[in-house]
Amino acid sequence: MSRLWGDNYFDPATKKWKTNPTGSNGKDIPRAFCQFILDPIYKLFDAIMKDHKDKVEKMLKGLNIQLKSDEKEFTGKVLLKTIMKKFLPAAEALLEMIVVHLPSPVAAQKYRVENLYEGPKDDEAATAIRNCNPDGPLILYVSKMVPTTDKGRFYAFGRVFAGTVKTGQKVRIMGANYVYGKKEDLYVKSIQRTVLMMGRYVEPIEDVPAGNTVGLVGVDQYILKSATISTSETAHPMVQMKFSVSPVVRVAVEPKNAADLPKLVEGLKRLGKSDPLVQCTIEESGEHIVAGAGELHLEICLKDLQEEYCGGVPLKTSDPVVSFRETVSAVSSMTVLAKSPNKHNRLFMTAEPFPQGLSEDIDNKVISEKDDPKTRGKILADKYGWDPTEARKIWCFGPDTIGPNMVIDTTKGVQYLNEIKDSVIAAFQWATKEGVLAEENCRGIRANIMDVTLHTDAIHRGGGQIIPTARRCFYAAFLTASPQMLEPVYLVEIQSPDNAVGGIYSCLNKRRGHVISEEQKFGTPLLHVKAYLPVMESFGFTADLRSQTSGQAFPQCVFDHWQQIQGDPYKGDTKSAQVVTSIRKRKGLKEGIPPLDNYLDKM
Repeated sequence: MSRLWGDNYFDPATKKWKTNPTGSNGKDIPRAFCQFILDPIYKLFDAIMKDHKDKVEKMLKGLNIQLKSDEKEFTGKVLLKTIMKKFLPAAEALLEMIVVHLPSPVAAQKYRVENLYEGPKDDEAATAIRNCNPDGPLILYVSKMVPTTDKGRFYAFGRVFAGTVKTGQKVRIMGANYVYGKKEDLYVKSIQRTVLMMGRYVEPIEDVPAGNTVGLVGVDQYILKSATISTSETAHPMVQMKFSVSPVVRVAVEPKNAADLPKLVEGLKRLGKSDPLVQCTIEESGEHIVAGAGELHLEICLKDLQEEYCGGVPLKTSDPVVSFRETVSAVSSMTVLAKSPNKHNRLFMTAEPFPQGLSEDIDNKVISEKDDPKTRGKILADKYGWDPTEARKIWCFGPDTIGPNMVIDTTKGVQYLNEIKDSVIAAFQWATKEGVLAEENCRGIRANIMDVTLHTDAIHRGGGQIIPTARRCFYAAFLTASPQMLEPVYLVEIQSPDNAVGGIYSCLNKRRGHVISEEQKFGTPLLHVKAYLPVMESFGFTADLRSQTSGQAFPQCVFDHWQQIQGDPYKGDTKSAQVVTSIRKRKGLKEGIPPLDNYLDKM
């Protein structure tokens, strides 16, 4: 059996196996996999599609496939499908492959616990997960919310990593925003029912031990998308799932009749629960925004929203809008100063861009806010050449305390500095959530606190004085460090025949795309083309590509990275300036980038 894979050849003349493709008569012989597996399948396909009934009957006899009397009347594709279902049933093949090749939970959890569990690797929960112990404390990770036949209710579908989950059991539900030791996003509730989910069917079950998947009833109102459920008070949550894509395409949704707004709000809540990737938010302007991974993903989400979750309410949607990011491209040209409203406190700051690769490391949780400062400082010093002392004095990440921007304390001997730390952190979250160019999220910015002068009396340096001052100071620092816009970029994989390549190149060139690799698929006339395509140019790309290649090219888009938009955002004729202007207009902001004088104070 193993000889069917790899460079193995069977010489029919000598009836021996060889590792080179030349037979004893000097002629080339086909590879064993082609000879014994692919060729017979191709011959069967060919005979069925060309309606050679005698040939087909002979082959079916050899394969021991019995057709019913009514199935014998089938021809073409219908007959082909019927025979292939009996010859190579996909469900059985897939299930057998999973059983043979995937490790069982008992074996897998021994080495996976290191990556799955956030807490200490030697506490009782980690030990129970490692041993897949059904008698240990319950640790269950809910990965998906599955809609039920009851309108608006969901099964919490997940996997039991340790312990046994039972009907009526009292558990701790730790949501996505839960931090160990705090009470935010933590609920203590009872599980109403446990069910076994098997495709379309749901079977009630008394209890489910470790290593199995399960559906829970009655906890859906406490979980948004994912959660960790445990019976142990000392258990930490499981690590959140990572997605290779990012919700970068957004549309605004509103009901045609204002009276249907409550239905839309309820529908958006349900959509947000059922799809782990989609993000439903409300802008300050009151718009309801749905963000998805791409044009097709959004289309499906909006269809589900209207038909399933809003009960057929007619909706109006805006044109798709792409999310951008703001960054800086140089070290600040000067140290900026901002004074508090009462003129008793002064903040001095600079901004600079991250070294290449650091933003991606933060996105991938290689470096995170939860790391030990010494360990994190060592990585930043060794890998990115940061000053070891400064690398240990990171105050926070932003936005949302996890984003790829940092505030670093580079001051020396400042009194009362720790008292304003919380206020500066709050201002940084605000400044990086709504950047200075177009109020988009920031990315890849390091803000350095150079010096601080504070009033000796605590009442004169409260949050009301420091937060707006620090925000103005951050904005001034960003403006002096050559601010730029970043746009999301798709990695497009296109499969097409050789003769359609011209159409692919012309289509990509029109949309600012560029090809990064082109490979011939061995043994076929197909080409595999990989290209980068800016997301803002991707709307209608599939239809355009099909029309240019007569439907022969099949593209697949996946979010890959962020890239700087060419040009200076201050010069009106550049792409960057056009993007900033269009975003500001859409958000109803003042025309033009705010001048530095709005944020910078003089000594």
